[in-house]
This record gives sequence, C-alpha cells and structure tokens, in this order.
Amino acid sequence: MQLLKTAYSDLIRQKALELGFDACGFAKAEELVPEKEILSDWLSNQMHGNMHYMANHFDKRVDPSKLVEGAKTVIVLLSNYTPKIKQSDPEAPIIARYAFGKDYHFVIKDQLKTLFGYIQEEIYPSLEGRYFVDSAPVLERSLAARAGLGWIGKNTHLIHKKLGSYVFISELIVNLDLPKGEPIKDACGGCTRCIDACPTEALLPGRTLDARKCISYLTIENKEAIPEHFVGKMENRVFGCDICQEVCPWTWKSRPHVNENMQPVAKVMQLTKKQWQHLSQEEFSAVFSKSAVKRAKFSGLRRNIDFLLSKSIK
Repeated sequence: MQLLKTAYSDLIRQKALELGFDACGFAKAEELVPEKEILSDWLSNQMHGNMHYMANHFDKRVDPSKLVEGAKTVIVLLSNYTPKIKQSDPEAPIIARYAFGKDYHFVIKDQLKTLFGYIQEEIYPSLEGRYFVDSAPVLERSLAARAGLGWIGKNTHLIHKKLGSYVFISELIVNLDLPKGEPIKDACGGCTRCIDACPTEALLPGRTLDARKCISYLTIENKEAIPEHFVGKMENRVFGCDICQEVCPWTWKSRPHVNENMQPVAKVMQLTKKQWQHLSQEEFSAVFSKSAVKRAKFSGLRRNIDFLLSKSIK
C-alpha cells in the first residue's frame, strides 16, 4: 500500500510540474498546534491591524481538515514569480514584483483545476476536496514548510532553497492519503538582513510581522489614511513591498520564471513617474484591468501616490 501511495505522489508531482508549478509537496491535513497558539497571540496583540478577516474562521485556519470532510492530505504547490525585468522608469513608484503580470489568482486557479481533474480521472476516482490560492482561511506558509518545501524565514516568508521566496503558494486539500514530506532545516542562520533593512521596523524577533507597520499592509490592506509617522519611510513603494525579500541571499539564487501567463505586462512596467503622478480612474482601469493591483482599488492607489508625492520628501 505504501508503495502505491508513493507512486501516486510521484505521478501528482510530475503532473504538477508539467502544468507549470515549480514545486510540489505533501502535508498531513491536521490541526496546526504550534501555529494555533502563535496566531492567537498575534491576533490578541492586534498585529493584524484592520485585517479583521484574519480573525474569522479561526478553527478552520489552524486546521485544514475542517475545510474538507474526510481530508487526509494537503497537496502544496509553489509557483515562482521572479521576473526577468524591472520597471522601466527607475524613478517611478515601485510595485511589488508579484503584481508585474496578470493576476496570479486566475492563472493558478486554472492550473489547480486541471491538476484536481487529473488526480480524479487518472489516480483516484473517489477524490473529493477543494483547491485554493489566497481564497480561503489557510496557513499556507506553515503547510508548505510541513510539506518540506522550505522554511519560514525571519522575514516571515517561505524560503525555498532553489526558488527563494518569490513564490505563490496554493494547495489542494483532498481525501487521498499520500506520503507526507519532512520539514527541512532552517537555513537563515545568524543573518538578520531582512530585519535590518525593513524601513518601518515591521519585522520583530521570533519571525513575527507587525502588519500595522508593514508597507505592504499600509498600501494594500489598510483602508484608512497612512499615518503621518511613516513620512519618509515608504521607500517609494506604492503597492506592496519586497525590501525584506530583496536583501535575502536566498532570493539572489532564484531564476526568472518561465510561465508565459504570468509575464510582466508592458503597460504596467512602462509607466513613468509622471504618468503615475497623474494616474486617473480611467487609466487605472485600463492599465490594471487584469492585475493584482486592483485589490487596492483606485482610491487606495491614488491615496498611496499622493502620500508619496506630498509627504515622502519634506
């Protein structure tokens, strides 16, 4: 039976790579006991800011088996999004690398659907489950670490030894029992580059992020005015932030992704500083129609642009 399960996992991993995923691992669908306490403390300390949804469905967030009846395995997939190019204008406001191309939710969701169908048709006809990419209360980084796909770095990102941390994480939670991966050793060592580089001091000891200070939170999830004490600390970031990943030696090893469906969009990459400054609702809709930048909405992006323009240099 174990040999058969191993054969199943090998076939699933092979198919995942064929579909364009860059890594595939397997974790047990069970309660995440250490993470449960960590998340509870993080929420109690209000470090999630106004991301109130983080407190919702707590029981499911810390136990993926509660998302699918009879769940036995979480199949975790990684998708490299390291881009080949940078934004054209070096003085233009900076957006996070993951938003350079087409909204990854749509691209990866299609891949997950195909993989799920393959498992059901070719391996296990009785397959039941669900698949997610940032669309459910799932502690995806912890599950990826449990699946042996990397470790949680001091910047709180999952770090894969070959892919670095510029990866999207998605998962299938299924009722098929498969051999589970083994967690790998933390390889951050004594390095604190990410903690030292964060301009807003959002990274705390113990691999903890105070989201209220994080530029990604401030420019995307935050729906209120950006507090005045962040004047001069935004590092020209208008949507998201990659600083804690840019300084990580493990990201220097990653190669640009080859997924044609997630290549940088020219009209996004070519925006000049002046075009950003005068961005209108109509231009926002035209340029970011298929981009993850839409999450901030025009009002949020305009707020960020204006904050950078009027307050970052005084």
